[in-house]
Amino acid sequence: MSNRLPVDFDEGADGSTLWRKSPGGLVTALEPLMRASHGVWVGWPGVADREFEAFENDGITLIPVPLSEQELEDYYEGFSNDTLWPLYHDVIAPPSYHRETWEAYVTVNRRFADAAMKAAALGATVWVHDYQLQLVPRMLRDARPDLVIGFFNHIPFPPYGIYAQLPWRKQIVHGLLGADVIGFQRIADAGNFSRAVRRLFGYSTRGVVIDVPADGGGTRRVVAKHFPISIDAAGYEEIARRPEVQARARQIREDLGNPKTLMLGVDRLDYTKGIGHRIKAFGELLADGRLSVEDVTLVQIASPSRERVGTYMALRDEIELAVGRLNGDFSTISHTAISYHHHGYPREEMVAMFLAADVMLVTALRDGMNLVAKEYVAVRFDGDGVLVLSEFAGAADELKQAILINPHDIDGTKDAIVKAVEMPRRERTRRMRSLRRKVFERDVAVWSASFLRALTGGAAVQAGIPVDLRKSVHEVAAADTLLVALDFDGTLAPHVDKPEDARAIAGTREAVQRLLDLPGVRVAFVSGRALVSLRRVAQPQDGVLLTGSHGIEIQLDTPGIELNLVSEELEQLSVLGRILDAISDSVEGTSVERKPAGIALHTRLATAEAAAVAQSEARRQLGEELPGLTVRDGKNVLEFSVRSVTKGEAVELLRAHTGADRVIYAGDDVTDEDAFAVLSDKDVGVKIGLGPTLAGYRVRSPAEVTQLLTLLAEARESTNR
Repeated sequence: MSNRLPVDFDEGADGSTLWRKSPGGLVTALEPLMRASHGVWVGWPGVADREFEAFENDGITLIPVPLSEQELEDYYEGFSNDTLWPLYHDVIAPPSYHRETWEAYVTVNRRFADAAMKAAALGATVWVHDYQLQLVPRMLRDARPDLVIGFFNHIPFPPYGIYAQLPWRKQIVHGLLGADVIGFQRIADAGNFSRAVRRLFGYSTRGVVIDVPADGGGTRRVVAKHFPISIDAAGYEEIARRPEVQARARQIREDLGNPKTLMLGVDRLDYTKGIGHRIKAFGELLADGRLSVEDVTLVQIASPSRERVGTYMALRDEIELAVGRLNGDFSTISHTAISYHHHGYPREEMVAMFLAADVMLVTALRDGMNLVAKEYVAVRFDGDGVLVLSEFAGAADELKQAILINPHDIDGTKDAIVKAVEMPRRERTRRMRSLRRKVFERDVAVWSASFLRALTGGAAVQAGIPVDLRKSVHEVAAADTLLVALDFDGTLAPHVDKPEDARAIAGTREAVQRLLDLPGVRVAFVSGRALVSLRRVAQPQDGVLLTGSHGIEIQLDTPGIELNLVSEELEQLSVLGRILDAISDSVEGTSVERKPAGIALHTRLATAEAAAVAQSEARRQLGEELPGLTVRDGKNVLEFSVRSVTKGEAVELLRAHTGADRVIYAGDDVTDEDAFAVLSDKDVGVKIGLGPTLAGYRVRSPAEVTQLLTLLAEARESTNR
């Protein structure tokens, strides 16, 4: 679901209806997925006061949502672009707050939600896009709790001090919290949203996880995390390599008088893009004599945007006046200072301009991502070109080898432009290679896949306790001695980016205590964590048996921890730490966790490509230096141990220690499969989330595990009466 369909309406000369594919990264990213999954795209067809039936286009079902001319004015131009857009972009322009535009926003969001509900099969996945549809997730959740709902915000989410100005601030956040996963462009945006949730509703937030009260009691887990969007990098490079596009790039330079340096700005005509700041800096450089109009030309593409909104009409007048003044002051008969164009161009023409430009200027005052920066980098297969990039664009988080600027600092921007113009070819090539590696590692396909993995990885399993699992719980509750063995991370506690922030969900501690109070029941935590870490985050009650480091550490009914390492193993630990520390230091988003008999390399915060590189390098180096290590793969973690013990052996030890004749084991990770493997036909294994498993049963999330423990306690109490 998005405000616009992935096609543009056009009417033939004979009055026939024609549909042309829209350009854009979102369409490129989702089209293959939509075709493969027989998907439906819900959106406005781009023309007011017209209704169209659903139709097929290139293997995708498109459902047009009609808007009247008045709704277009109030919902789209009004609340979306005259209230939310300036507010979310740090109030660079003053937002307007009108009750009638808010009411139109609610009405149109309801119409979009109704269209999606009619089209969605039972248990379908719905992915809602952008700030125009922020109420839709809650509308879907309330009416269709069977749906798996994702939301992605393509623009920034502001700090609470700014967001709090919105009169309907609670309604918007409440609407977004209807989703299972809420995606943002930057880490800061996700953090701003979580803080808004805490301030407005007081809900518990831990890392990327928000605990939202669920209908009927308990909580529902919502993930609010950054998923930086990207482009079809390979597609842009393919266009750039075409001979006719390269010839066009040469022609562009000739038409501009073959300047020594061609600078380029490509933006929608929007006050967030910093076009005026860019023109001011360039004009001062010409006035100062640091640049010459005979040597340097700036091409500014300012494509039309929201031309019926007053703020944008005023901006156009302001920019065109600035361009006219600067050209009047500095242009010569043969050289124009700024070549200004207030219209859009086809993709091939834009690629030719990127190839022609020596310096790309991206001076956004606030931008969710800015894909133009990534497009320029993808096109430059020649390894040349310099990117000057605002630190207030989301792309700056990834494109560190650009020349980063604060566009409000005109002097700093001027220095950056001069540095770009004068940069030696060797440095240009070094920087561009690094930038291209980032863009190609994290293309638009990686973005969409990572979001959908987060959305469907656990949410696709139905909520609640399956009927057959309930039956098995009642059967096993009658055992003479029962062992309840539980993994912690991902089982009792949701996964979080920082392991030290993990905590069991509300109600878990009470359910565990209820079991501990029953005769013939023992409870154990079986974790991959070191016991010191496990005790800190789990805070287990007296009577809970503990095994850590996949069974290497054991704390049963004594205060001491059993662990014996010989000197050779201690030496191996030292070498292991040195190698993994070096790898983690060189790969962004990775970290190491030290355990008594091993070290884990965590890659949860790294991109999929960077994680693969780090894990591959760790395997290679340690395979050469320490070939006898035990290696375990987990969720976004690779663990090396100097002593080989599994969770399966830990469960066997716990069974022997407790004398249990029945075992329930619950876990979510690959390492938990060793425990499932040692369970007998009379035991119960429960897998949390998706993925292949030896467990006989599956539940959706830690919330269901807590429900399961409560159900088990109730069944046991009933048996003992």
